[in-house]
Amino acid sequence: MRNGAPSAVALDSHAINRADPAALAAELQRILAGPPEQAAATLKAAAEGGVVQAQLVYGQWLLDGRGVDCDPAQAVQWFEHASRDGDPMALNMLGQCHAHGWGVPRNAFMAAYWFRLAAIGGLDWGMYNYATALSLGQGIAIDRGAALDWFRKAAALGHAKSMNMIGSFHEDGWVVDRDEGRALDWYRQAGAAGDFRGQFNCARLMLALGDTETALAWLRKVPETATPAFLDKAGAWLRTHLDPGWNWTSSC
Repeated sequence: MRNGAPSAVALDSHAINRADPAALAAELQRILAGPPEQAAATLKAAAEGGVVQAQLVYGQWLLDGRGVDCDPAQAVQWFEHASRDGDPMALNMLGQCHAHGWGVPRNAFMAAYWFRLAAIGGLDWGMYNYATALSLGQGIAIDRGAALDWFRKAAALGHAKSMNMIGSFHEDGWVVDRDEGRALDWYRQAGAAGDFRGQFNCARLMLALGDTETALAWLRKVPETATPAFLDKAGAWLRTHLDPGWNWTSSC
């Protein structure tokens, strides 16, 4: 036993319910750093004991096949358990499952439904996902005014991807007047907060302004977090607009 929490060997749903919550959280963090199979067994016990955070993590591990066989349908069941008391992250994960067809049939309307509840619950990712659905009409009617409001709420919580989306609204003139200066300000905030799309958008607008040095400084940051698919797409754009021989390895 560590700090009043049950040991990993003795950890079961009954012991979990008797443990001090703070000590249990510390114990779970220690266990998660260990062998995945052992950690998964502990997570399952904690999930069965009603620990919401364990239900969320175990559900994610079931999606990923980490320490257990991949089982998206069972993952959905654990997200549903975690959502019963209105946990915003659980609500958001149910939205993701419906959006991508993980363990349930793909259903854009149900995804938007769950994202909305997560947004109302105060989760920045829920706000971003619901705003995206409103922007693009994914499962619900397009309402870009409402979408911008949700992106702004998420950005106020420090959500970098939402900052980038606000920049896009200003650049494209959606709901607000077209203003590349304000767009660039939002892209800078997104990029500084670590969003690779914000970093690339900063570079793109700086190139348009003729400031290649600043643009390259932003571009060097992009590969640190960008997905391979984004790098391919962005690289193609750069080969057309900056250098026909551009590639991320030699240029960044």
